[in-house]
Amino acid sequence: MMYDQTRAQQPADRTRGPAERRATGPEPLLPSADRDKIVSSLQHAINTFADTPREALEEAESAYDEATAQLVSALAERRRLLRACWEEQAPGAQSDEFRHALRQYREITRRLLQL
Repeated sequence: MMYDQTRAQQPADRTRGPAERRATGPEPLLPSADRDKIVSSLQHAINTFADTPREALEEAESAYDEATAQLVSALAERRRLLRACWEEQAPGAQSDEFRHALRQYREITRRLLQL
């Protein structure tokens, strides 16, 4: 059996499909420092619930409010950037930017529906 050297020399991204290239998963909506802060606050609420249930619930509610506010802000910014990409194109243009924007809208909407 002959060995196909041309295939072996191609970069890995060319031989893999889009699903394999995205093996690391979608880009997080919030920066890791912000996520870590919210998770830490929620974990603290859980850990202190037995001793101070009311305060723990207030802290958990605060973490929830912070998470939702940051997600709304991040989603609005993502939408603004996506719209700017395709809105600048000439009317009727069927470009790669349109396809990319549509894929991004689809990915974000699917992620939201899975929450």
